[in-house]
Amino acid sequence: MTGIALLGAGIFAREEHLPAIEANPALTLKAVYSRSQKSAETLAAFSKDPVSVSIYFDNPAVEGKSLDDLLARDDIAAVDVVLPILQQPGVVERALKAGKHVLSEKPVAGDVDRAQELIKWYEGLGEGGKKPLWGVAENFRFMESLRYAAQRVREIGGELVTFRLQQNAYVRPENKYFNTEWRKTPDHQGGFLLDGGVHFVAGLRCLLGATGRNIKQLAGFTALLNERLVPVDTVNAVALTEDGKSGTIALSFGTEFKSGLEVEVVTTNGAVIWNPTEVRTVVGKGDGSNEKVEEKKEFTYSSGVKAEVAAFAKAIEAGKVDALQTPSEALKDLEILQRLLESGAGGATVKTIGL
Repeated sequence: MTGIALLGAGIFAREEHLPAIEANPALTLKAVYSRSQKSAETLAAFSKDPVSVSIYFDNPAVEGKSLDDLLARDDIAAVDVVLPILQQPGVVERALKAGKHVLSEKPVAGDVDRAQELIKWYEGLGEGGKKPLWGVAENFRFMESLRYAAQRVREIGGELVTFRLQQNAYVRPENKYFNTEWRKTPDHQGGFLLDGGVHFVAGLRCLLGATGRNIKQLAGFTALLNERLVPVDTVNAVALTEDGKSGTIALSFGTEFKSGLEVEVVTTNGAVIWNPTEVRTVVGKGDGSNEKVEEKKEFTYSSGVKAEVAAFAKAIEAGKVDALQTPSEALKDLEILQRLLESGAGGATVKTIGL
């Protein structure tokens, strides 16, 4: 089994990553880390076997308890990094330098420039020798329902006609994610749109990819509908593929009376409409008539985190990161989200996707 440490003690680390690690027979949780001793102790207390989990923290400073001390342990071969967005890249770099395999939460970095810088550094790491693996955790790519939807798009075939991503939510003052300081007063671009938006972009890219298409250009408007969610919480955009097919992207965390997530891909042979718990497929009867046949498959909601952690564990055994977790794949999600924000800031200026 691979010894692993969980770095970060926030909501998603505690509720999703901790149980995912402990559910995987190929991994053994050896340690947890958080900036503060209290939060590290709280996280460890949620473990199945708190006594066996070592606790590390940087505040207060205690000899032998720092992050560097954790990274120096020979029995820890990998780390799962679930920290605030702007803290992630520096910790990822420290862990990789220490020779640890790294799974880091999305987005790959706070902006495209920092992501490219980190990826370039990683590509040059250990030249001429073996280097640790680095995967970026985008759990939407591991949702069973999304994988099935992509399969149906491939099975239906045909040429892409159009596409649609629509996500609406309303973040209330009591929302548990809003009540984390780094989300309430964000230093990263886009606020909730960056933090949550890359998930939805990943879903769209997955289904578009099943048609062999990618977004090449986009233009949109941004707005702040919910004053708590600075700097912006909504974007409405038009996107264009490399072969000129257009679609729409609408993301909002500020629409109180409309909610839900849906991605639709339409081809000359039919349509696939996905949300995390349902996939609908519409195709022609194939008898020359105009009649349509609709199929529906329902799924029990799953975040995909257990599957993504399992994929990382298998990657360590195989010595190669899963294609769905490559930093370059995560960078493509980030670039689309960032260009949406930039386009909105410029009054719907056209942005080209070039990575």
